[in-house]
Amino acid sequence: MFADQPLKIKVWIDFVCPYCLLGEAVIQEATTGLNVEVEWMPLELRPYPTPTLRPEDDYLPDAWRSGVYPTAKRMGIDIKLPTVSPQPYTRTAFLGLQYAAKQGKADAYVDVVLKAFFQQDLDIGNVDVLKNIYVELGLSPKELDRVVASNEANALHEQGLDEAARYGIRAVPSLAVGEQVLSGMPDAKRLREYLVQQIDS
Repeated sequence: MFADQPLKIKVWIDFVCPYCLLGEAVIQEATTGLNVEVEWMPLELRPYPTPTLRPEDDYLPDAWRSGVYPTAKRMGIDIKLPTVSPQPYTRTAFLGLQYAAKQGKADAYVDVVLKAFFQQDLDIGNVDVLKNIYVELGLSPKELDRVVASNEANALHEQGLDEAARYGIRAVPSLAVGEQVLSGMPDAKRLREYLVQQIDS
């Protein structure tokens, strides 16, 4: 690839998946100092009207005890099972990402939304919570109302979901470099080696 062109990486996430917060840290570590451009892509694991998970049921506490907490402890990342019940739908948060991305704040938005849910126990399906995040990032909360109501933004969101289907994405986080898909939690060292190889090729 041309030296001055960033390597483009698509990263599919869902804001209610704890491994997306953990995976974000891995991606940051793997890409530090590299000429890469990350595009955060939507994958709603449980789109409306599919019922979302409830933290008081057995599944989430068991999954966190056996997988999430040990992984987070090993990585040194603060994370806790949110008490929001049932868990929020994430379409509105993804629509908010679209405007944040246009303002060059996609990385910051993704980081703050994930931490709002998994560190601050906030309901990220609530528009007021997302508006507060906009304010924190220096964005106008009125723009969130506009983008959520926008036919164009909603159509782009559907296109993003369709693209996930085209790539065969079923788990988050998942990455795509060109047509090569890396599914699940990446290893920082291996991912960096792979990205360097792609940049140098």
